[in-house]
Amino acid sequence: MEDKSIFKSWVPKWAIIIILFVCLLHSMILLGVYTSNVTYAASFLDIEPEDLQFAMCVTYGTLLATILIESRFSSFFPAKNYLMAVYSLIGITIVTSAYITNFSVFLLMRVAEGILMALPVITIRQLLIEQFNSKNAIIIGFSFYYGSLLLSTPFIMNIAVWFLDHYDWKYMLYVSGGLQVLNVFLILVTFRGHRITKKIPLYQIDWMSYFLVLISILCGAYFFVYAEKKYWLQSSEMVLMLMISLITGGLFIFKERLVKRPSFNFEVIKYANLRIGFLLFFLFYISRATLSLCHSAMFSIWNWDPSRVAGVQYINGLGNVIGLILAAFFLMKSVSTKIIFMIGFTLIAIFHFWFTFLFVPDVALSDIIIPYILQGIGVGFLFVPLILFTTSSVPANMAVSSGIVGVSGRFWGSTIGFCVMQNAMVFLNKKHFLKLSQFVTGENPEAQNAIASTTQSFIAKGYSADNANVLAMKKVFGTIAKQSTLLADMEIYTVVGYGLVVLIILIACNQHLRQTMTLVKSKIWIG
Repeated sequence: MEDKSIFKSWVPKWAIIIILFVCLLHSMILLGVYTSNVTYAASFLDIEPEDLQFAMCVTYGTLLATILIESRFSSFFPAKNYLMAVYSLIGITIVTSAYITNFSVFLLMRVAEGILMALPVITIRQLLIEQFNSKNAIIIGFSFYYGSLLLSTPFIMNIAVWFLDHYDWKYMLYVSGGLQVLNVFLILVTFRGHRITKKIPLYQIDWMSYFLVLISILCGAYFFVYAEKKYWLQSSEMVLMLMISLITGGLFIFKERLVKRPSFNFEVIKYANLRIGFLLFFLFYISRATLSLCHSAMFSIWNWDPSRVAGVQYINGLGNVIGLILAAFFLMKSVSTKIIFMIGFTLIAIFHFWFTFLFVPDVALSDIIIPYILQGIGVGFLFVPLILFTTSSVPANMAVSSGIVGVSGRFWGSTIGFCVMQNAMVFLNKKHFLKLSQFVTGENPEAQNAIASTTQSFIAKGYSADNANVLAMKKVFGTIAKQSTLLADMEIYTVVGYGLVVLIILIACNQHLRQTMTLVKSKIWIG
């Protein structure tokens, strides 16, 4: 992609950068449009929340697999025609999904969206990198881009809440699809039609490797998402999914190690920074997964309405912005990567320890603001440095492979993070519920007095004695269920907090972390 004249001569450089950023943000819409309001999206499709989580894994997993072969497509077609066709298909796919209520068909659409998300990414991203000629410009540019992706959930959630208050769900998808028309228009007006890469025949695509890794990713994601619900290895379906994932993954590795021109270069794993970056990304996303427990408490324990929860997420988003700005400043000043990582994970650890004491039956917004912002700052502070650290130490000929490692760290971190939180909540909830229930079902005089008092209050409202007693027991056990959830949240946050402390100590002792990152020289492919 050495020919920068892909853009028409009249287009100024600042406009080129803005246009490329706008074109990259389509992934924000595709990843956020359903995750922004899980409960409503799940009810719209008549599915369970874990089904929707798997659907998100299908999209992201397909994107991860498609990166392996994306360059073959972008090299075969002229960039302008290629990008216009892809964005047109993305718009059609999003609008079509508004009319789908069958979950199986919906999953097929998510596969298509995952493919379409991956196809324009490398081309657009490489064109964007070529617009920057200094380290600081790259840091600022990609801080803005990844910051936009980081802020996509609260941004789209607030849009979703507004749409659901004023219009039908479908209209949100119409607008999301319509935004792809803007991409097509921008490319039509500003791009030239000539080729910017050497044409490579499509028959050279390694379809075998693609399908092996795709099957492995999707079966592995299915196992982790549904393992708790289907009792792990007690289910023959879970055993089958795990075996298929391991076998196809093993065949993919075996095949790639044998061929002369592999789709994924396993030599990239020899670089210590990349291995450490993958591990840190994985642990980073698991620690981020605890934020869903906080939002769940807002809905189910504190009884906040969706619009309030959506608004509160802007507070966390403000923290993200502060963290991104601080991280960019530190990177420009060539502050040690080790220091950046230690500060970021320390902020997230403080959030976990602080929030442990906030899982009570009722809290005010003022009580959660500071730790909530600290979590956002920690996430924003780590996000871009982790991406740059993971990919920048690898030679240019392995750039795509290093990008795949970075994306896979985020994918498996978020997928396994969901699994860990789901299983921990179910186990701890059950443990605390059984323990607390003993005080109600036994001869505890305080519990019996509370039940009798609650029964009398229902009788006073006109209920019969039997119905009042049933309602009183439901109310008491509902209170126990909420208390069990709060205790489970406290334990999870405490354990994650201590785990982060251990991680910070290990980072401090690690001798392989490079002091700075060479961004311009390597012309990195950022995953």
